[in-house]
Amino acid sequence: MNGIAEDNNSMKTPLRILFLCTGNSCRSQMAEGWARYLKSDVLEAQSAGIETHGLNPLAVRVMAEAGVDISSQRSKHVDELKHVVFDYVVTVCGHANEHCPMFPGNTKVIHAGFDDPPALSREAASEEAVLNIYRRVRDEIRGFVESLPESLQ
Repeated sequence: MNGIAEDNNSMKTPLRILFLCTGNSCRSQMAEGWARYLKSDVLEAQSAGIETHGLNPLAVRVMAEAGVDISSQRSKHVDELKHVVFDYVVTVCGHANEHCPMFPGNTKVIHAGFDDPPALSREAASEEAVLNIYRRVRDEIRGFVESLPESLQ
């Protein structure tokens, strides 16, 4: 499969993918940003949380450094998207994976966990050390998104 779903009219439609995290503030936002930036031809990406914590300004900052503007994205609760039928839900943190709600239809839930930059950066000695944590996770998420949709199979 090439990542494009065929509908009844033989038109190619992107796979609908939801990146789910606890608070939809950092990792899931970065994943959505990368998917929109790198894979918009084959993925229709959104992100949400099982809670909402607001958009993390350091996530916005490190994504901007990489040329991806996520500043217009917002933290959403997964219930806001209950009307959307997703092909895949990708949980990007353990808590979301453990508390992932049920999705209707043939939605496949995949777990791809990434470190939590805010938690890791609590002990960082400097602002640069904090940013380096965010950058590492940003780059790991990019690598995962670059493997999509093939890695979902």
